Order: sequence, then structure tokens, then C-alpha cells
Amino acid sequence: MSERLSPALRAVSDAVLAVTSQRSVDEVLQRLVDQARELVSARYAALGTPDGEGGFTRFLVSGMSVGMIRSLGPLPRTHGMLGAMLETRSSFRTADIQADPRFRGWWPPGHPDMRSFLGVPIVVPPGAAPAPRPVAPGFEGVIGAFYLTDKEGAGKFSVADQELIELLAGHAAIAIVNARLNERSNELSTLSERNRLARELHDVVSQKLFSVVLTAEAAATLLDRDRDAARAKVARTGELARETLDELRSLILELRPPELERDGLDQALRKHVDVVRRVHDAEIELEVAEGASAGGPGERDLEVLRIAQEALQNALRHAGAERVAVRLGAEDGGDGPERLVLEVADDGVGFEPADPDLRSTRLGLTTMEERAQRLGGRLEIRSAPAAGTAVRLEVAIDGD
Repeated sequence: MSERLSPALRAVSDAVLAVTSQRSVDEVLQRLVDQARELVSARYAALGTPDGEGGFTRFLVSGMSVGMIRSLGPLPRTHGMLGAMLETRSSFRTADIQADPRFRGWWPPGHPDMRSFLGVPIVVPPGAAPAPRPVAPGFEGVIGAFYLTDKEGAGKFSVADQELIELLAGHAAIAIVNARLNERSNELSTLSERNRLARELHDVVSQKLFSVVLTAEAAATLLDRDRDAARAKVARTGELARETLDELRSLILELRPPELERDGLDQALRKHVDVVRRVHDAEIELEVAEGASAGGPGERDLEVLRIAQEALQNALRHAGAERVAVRLGAEDGGDGPERLVLEVADDGVGFEPADPDLRSTRLGLTTMEERAQRLGGRLEIRSAPAAGTAVRLEVAIDGD
């Protein structure tokens, strides 16, 4: 067994590194199913995660060609032996899957003939994050399963094979739970962003549109009595309409995903500041290092840009700042990796960052901190009443 555990532990180590390297859940699970097939010398392997409604959200396979996978058609349903492994916490081995009474249902033309079988459920560890809805009553912790068939060089899978796959299944459960937590966190961040934009539409754009309506009504009233005053009101209506249009353009820019792959973080930030300058009267100084980037996947630069946007709008719309300085560039990390540093400082009214009542109304502060955590960086917010605000983000530059 110890001779077999050496490659198994190496495989598990690779799996853990994959889970923590910000790869997508599909990449992590595909690596796991490939390793499972190789570890126990199976001709075919699959890993399925159910949707709780009789189907699979994911069904990743190993050992089949792309052409064979396409010939099998859409994802199978959770019936037969596929479903049986989702209704138990126990593994199952057999020399001939087709002799089992549960072998029925999905078997499309062109599907390879399979005999020896090893099924291992993937179970959420006790105390882990909540799993999705239960697949069947009493099996709430089962969130997926490994399916391995056709043991090469032997008539059936061994107890040692089963133990190896059970080891991998434990790490597959962690990978799935972590991925779902990340997805849930991203959904909450998106919801928070939408709520913030809705508040901006109400607080800024709606108020200006209301002013447009009132001014237009006043102009209509004055037309017959004082044409010069009416002209002034009409001119003011035009100014308000233009200001409202600029506000809408600014908000639309925040809603529209920036073209970071084409422009890069440095140019995307420059474009955003240019738009903001046209909307607000405040002086905005911008210092951006050419090619500045957090490195790694594009999502990292997007998180940095969103923090910059949030800090800028806080300064201009909430702090009443007359001057804002924005700086983005790289700094020497000393003994560690080089860091990307974003700074947004203003001369506005300031606030008390630790005030819980203020945080409950300014969700942007929490959102910025959550974004910084996802980046593995450090966000510092320095402020005090009547003393302005300075936001500083430090992120290690990902060299991959």
C-alpha cells in the first residue's frame, strides 16, 4: 500500500495546489478525474456534480476522445448507476456493472462497452460550507461522484484502488465547496454593485431630471409674463439636461465591462478618469505608470479598476472634494514580489472609517475591502472629519 500511496499523495498535492491557484472549478475537477483514471489504471473515468433536479451541472470525463464525447450527445441524467452513487455515502465495486440491477437508463449508441466498475461518492466534510440542495432525502452531504470503469490488466478494481479514489474524493469535495463559495461571493459583489448604481441613479440622475421638469414648468408659466426670465429658465433646462446626460454616461461606463484585454489597466483607468472629469467640476490629477498591471488573470486588473472607480466616486459624490489625486504604479516589494499600488486621495469632508452606522450606508467601503481580499492585497483607508480621505491598495504583482 505504501508504494501505491506515493503517487497518490503526489496527485493529491497537485490537486491541492490546483485548488488554491485560482484555476476554474472545471480545470480543477478535470485534473482530479484525469488523476483518478491514471492512479487506478482505469480505461475510462468521469466526475459528475448533480443539479438536484435529475440532471448534472457538470459531467467531466477522462479517457474518451473528443469525437466519442460528441457522439454521446447531451449530459446524462442522474439515473441508473449514475444516480445510485449519489444516493449513498458508500463506495461500490463490481466486476460487471451490466449484471447489476441498477444498470439501466442512459446508454446511447456508440457508448463504449464497460464491465468492471468503481463508484465513489464525493461528500462534503462535516462543518464545511452548506452544500446545495440534497440529491435524495438523507444524503444531504453528497455533492458528486467519481465513476471509473474497465480496470486495465485485471478483472476488477481492488480495495487499494477504492482507498485511493476516496482520498481524491475528499479533496474534490473541498474544491467544489470552495468554487461555490467563490461563485456566491462574486454574486453578492455583483448585487452590491447593482444596488450602488441604483442608488446613484436615484440620488443624482433622478434629482436632476426632477429639476429639469420643474424648470421647464416654470419657463412655461413665465412665457406670457416675462419672456427674458422664461429664456433664462429654458437655458437652465438645457444645462441640467446636459449634466444629466453626462451623469448617465458616467454610470453606463461603470456598468459596461472595460476592455482590459485590449487597453490594459493603465489605459482603462485613463479613459475612466477622462469621462469623470467631463462630469464633475473637481480637479483630478492622474499619474499612471505605463503598462501598470496586477498580472495574472484579467479578473485581477478588473478588481483594481473597480476599487479605483469606487474610491473616485466616493470622493466626488459623497465627500464633495474639489481636488482628487489618483496614482497607479509599481513599487519594489523589498524581500517579496513587486507590488502594484493604487492611491486615491481627496480634500473632501472626510469621515470616520470605523463608524458602523456609516458603513451600513456606504456599502462601497466593504465592497472595496472584499475586492482587495480576493486579490490577496491590503487596502488602507485613512480619513477623519474635515481632513479628507486617502485610499491605498497594495497588491503583489502576479508574475504567472
